[in-house]
Amino acid sequence: MRGDEAKNVCPGINLVQVPVSRDKADLNVYRNAGSEVVAILSTKGKCERASIDEVYLDLTDAAKEMLLESPPESSEFTFEEATKSNILDLPSDVGDREENVKAWLCRADANYQDKLLACGAVLVAQLRVKVLEETQFTCSAGIAHNKMLAKLVSGMHKPAQQTVVPSSSVQDFLASLPVKKMKQLGGKLGSSLQDDLGVKTVGDLLGFTEEKLQEYYGVNTGTWLWKTARGFSGEEVEDRLLPKSHGCGKTFPGPKALKNHSSVKSWLDKLCEELSERIQSDLSCNKRVAQTLTLHARASKENECNSMKKFPSKSCPLRYGTGKIQEDAMKLFESGLHDFWGSRSARWSITSLSVTASKIFDIPSGTNSILKYIKGPSSNASTAILDSSSTPELTPFVGNVTQLNIADFHEEQCEPSSIKEECDNSISATQCRLIEGKGAPKKLSKVQQGTGSILKFLSQSQPAQHEKRNFDGLICSHQGPESSSGASVAEQHGRDNINTAVDHSSGSGDTWMLNVEDIDPDVVGELPLEIQR
Repeated sequence: MRGDEAKNVCPGINLVQVPVSRDKADLNVYRNAGSEVVAILSTKGKCERASIDEVYLDLTDAAKEMLLESPPESSEFTFEEATKSNILDLPSDVGDREENVKAWLCRADANYQDKLLACGAVLVAQLRVKVLEETQFTCSAGIAHNKMLAKLVSGMHKPAQQTVVPSSSVQDFLASLPVKKMKQLGGKLGSSLQDDLGVKTVGDLLGFTEEKLQEYYGVNTGTWLWKTARGFSGEEVEDRLLPKSHGCGKTFPGPKALKNHSSVKSWLDKLCEELSERIQSDLSCNKRVAQTLTLHARASKENECNSMKKFPSKSCPLRYGTGKIQEDAMKLFESGLHDFWGSRSARWSITSLSVTASKIFDIPSGTNSILKYIKGPSSNASTAILDSSSTPELTPFVGNVTQLNIADFHEEQCEPSSIKEECDNSISATQCRLIEGKGAPKKLSKVQQGTGSILKFLSQSQPAQHEKRNFDGLICSHQGPESSSGASVAEQHGRDNINTAVDHSSGSGDTWMLNVEDIDPDVVGELPLEIQR
């Protein structure tokens, strides 16, 4: 219930307020508590963190090992907490309930699948007790032969209880379950089943053949519906302790709805600030980077309460840095609002906003900032050398090219384009062109006063057949004007990649080059003569 509703029912209730940050609930304490629980659960099997407070745990191997070492019928098998389990279709008389559960768990004549379930029930009970002892948190659990069934029963007996689904109980359990309660059937597909086929419960699906369901919903969806009605699920538990995405959102019900751009921007700035903190923490602690920024919203149009058109979700490549995320999120909102409402000036209201960072990948090992190899003229100590972990404004690029901060170029060098600002202010216009693969870049803007040029690190080039210089550990290869093999050598390094290689010890090794065919002649003409040569 909502707080005011609960107070009407129970005036003396003690409601606990969650911490508030940026005018919204701060779930960091709750999120960290979930991580504590996950750390304990993952000691027994493959663990998949599904949400802030939900975990899937594959205990198959642990259950098989228990079954071999101490089968259910052995005297040392029973565990007191396990006898408090709720087993579907088992009589639950209060007086004999625990004895009935114990008898079911220790059946010598049970089939192999039910014996595995019994071992699973004991393992989960042990884990729940361990979680309570070490964290003082309680948790409920569903124990079944697949993720779908375990999820459905995990919340049946709350709080702090567990429910077991024997194979013989699956059909009866699903028969009366409303289709809308099933995962992936709460939206349009579930509504279509109700409206088009008259299916109200999962049991009603049993009246349709697999071919009939395929005829209505396609081969894959039809087969999935047919299997779901019979309790079959081939979805495996992923071995993942960290979240697949980071999201921050806020709802604005009734009179709190946002009705102008300034209020939307104010809230987007707060949400993006929190999102930036979380992805930076993920980068620092887990060495992971997010690739995609997505904006979701719910909106309504004035005098069009029954409008079915939804506010479209919008995505773009994610740029690290609070200001950049805020800027991009607002652009995504403007784009979504245009698609939702067009160019008309009529009023609208936003009832929900959220921003999400997704497509998270581990940083490839061995990746370093170029600052590790280059020292400025005023730097005489090795302490000025930084590694990638200390660079707060890292914009990751997954592939064979690692984006490096060479100089502080203006952001105008890389205007938003079809790649949605894949390039940021730490990359030159020439590099942008290499990544985009199309369109001539805009002219370089004047460099701000105090901005360093790469020329500070490189001395004048003198013609040579194949000259190599060593500048404080940076090894460059220069093809003199007398050499005619520059293009062919560059082609050997690949047409699409910018390769960097450094050898600190011997003064020789691989060189870094650009494919000359990928460079716009107009851009070359604008460069200083030293760079042109």
